[in-house]
This record gives sequence, C-alpha cells and structure tokens, in this order.
Amino acid sequence: MDKKEKASAILEKLEELYPTTPIPLNHKNSYELLVAVLLSAQCTDERVNKVTPDLFQLADNPYDMAKQEVEDIKSIIRPCGLSPRKSQAISELSKILINEHEGKVPQSFEALEALPGVGHKTASVVMSQAFGVPAFPVDTHIHRLAYRWGLSTGKNVVRTEKDLKKLFPKEKWNKLHLQIIYFGREYCPARGHEPSKCPICSIHGRKRGMK
Repeated sequence: MDKKEKASAILEKLEELYPTTPIPLNHKNSYELLVAVLLSAQCTDERVNKVTPDLFQLADNPYDMAKQEVEDIKSIIRPCGLSPRKSQAISELSKILINEHEGKVPQSFEALEALPGVGHKTASVVMSQAFGVPAFPVDTHIHRLAYRWGLSTGKNVVRTEKDLKKLFPKEKWNKLHLQIIYFGREYCPARGHEPSKCPICSIHGRKRGMK
C-alpha cells in the first residue's frame, strides 16, 4: 500500500468515526474565533473555552477590545498561559483591524499573518473555519499523527502540511484537520498510546525503521 492508498483508507476511517466535526473553540463570529485560536497556543481548547466567555463579555469585537486596558485582558486570559504576550497581541490586532480593515477580520492569509500573535496555523484555522477557504492547519497533534501514520517525515510542521496537502483532496482539508484532532484525542494520544488498540495505528502505523 503506497502513501496515497494509505491516506485514502485513513480518510475513510475518519469519515466513519467523525461524520460531523464541530469546531472545538466556542465562538460567535470570525473575530471571536481569531482571538480564541490565538489563545489556544500552548493551551487546551477546553481551557480556552472556560476563559473566553468572560473575555467576550468584556469585548466581543475589535472596537470594544481596543478600548480595554491590556492589564484587564491579561487578568482574564491568565489561565491560558503566555498572558503578557497574548493580551498585548489581542489589544494590538484589534486596533489594526479597526485602522486597516474597517473593523473586520481580513480574508487573506497574508493580512492575517501580518497581525500580532497570528502565525500560519492560526491564519489557516480562521481561513478554513470562518471563511471556508481550503486550508490544512497543522498543529503539534496533527504533526505527530502524520508521522505515526507514515504520511510525513515529521521533520517540521511546514513539511507535514505540504505532505498532507499532496495526499488528501483539497475539498477535504477543512474537515479533515478537525477529524484528525478529534481522533488524536480519543484514540491516539501523545502519552500512553497503545498502537494495537488504535483503529488507525494498528493497521497503518509507521513500521520500525520506516523512513
């Protein structure tokens, strides 16, 4: 079985297990999604979802957020970690959205990645989930699973993203990255993983010595 055939079999299994894929981060609009994804860096989605109700009660749009003191933002998002940097980024990007984008979240990778605290992965999530543009956000979990399944060399997330985009149909990317995240949480954790009991690793897992 070559990589294309393996990818097809994995996609079939993921479709079977996760026919629907709700976005893990709670949000009501593209701005809230952008902020939530920014907060999720080195933090669990569960913890972000506990923090954002208070944050979005304070401000759920760039105009209101830009008026807040950075210290007030920081005090709310502290449980997410990296709060000094994240609070500053949220404040700054809100002002940029007002000054440069008419208060709207831009619908381009280039404009999103120019915002403070927004990298390629965050931009990819926003483009795919807020605007429906095909993207394949690769976080550390997807990076790990792609290596375990022998779909990528696992050298870095940039390489993994390119490898996965070649293997899977473009129209599947937006849903697929969420399916992989859900699968990783349920069956393929970083620690305590038992390959023999994993619906994918037991069949398609990387063999020892495989490159």
